[in-house]
Amino acid sequence: MKSASATTAPNSLNRVFLGIGGNLGDRLGNLRRAIELIGERIGRIEKGSSIYLSEPWGFKHAKYFTNIVAEIYTTFSADEVLTKAFEIEAELKRTRSGNGYEGRTMDIDILFFNNEIVNTERLVVPHPHICQRLFVLLPMAEIEPNFVHPQNGKTMLELSEICTDNGKIKKISSN
Repeated sequence: MKSASATTAPNSLNRVFLGIGGNLGDRLGNLRRAIELIGERIGRIEKGSSIYLSEPWGFKHAKYFTNIVAEIYTTFSADEVLTKAFEIEAELKRTRSGNGYEGRTMDIDILFFNNEIVNTERLVVPHPHICQRLFVLLPMAEIEPNFVHPQNGKTMLELSEICTDNGKIKKISSN
């Protein structure tokens, strides 16, 4: 599927972009397993970005993150996708201390859900920090450069070019 302007996926499926990454344990193995579980439990993976290596954002840690963005189609609601993402994170040994940003084996964020704006106690979509995170914008721009952020009207390519994130990031493998 090449259309970046579609607001919903075909056949009443929901078009979802997920940010996937981690910096603890077998980072590449965890990334591969997360993608496999997402395909089995959440929906059909349409596209995946290259793998990016990035320094932690918002906190200090010795280990860099491996990150990708995946486009999926699913019949599930945004809240159901979140529940399933949390289950996959837990299966991959993610622990949450509640003390802010910290190292983790796996993190799965809902970046976009169709072109919807969701703001509940449990979930905010589009993800509130997309525009500040180059490790999200570069892989998003790679797979859907013309996808328009529903709140600010800018494309992923435009946002990646104006992002002020100066964290270290590099592509380590192609999709």
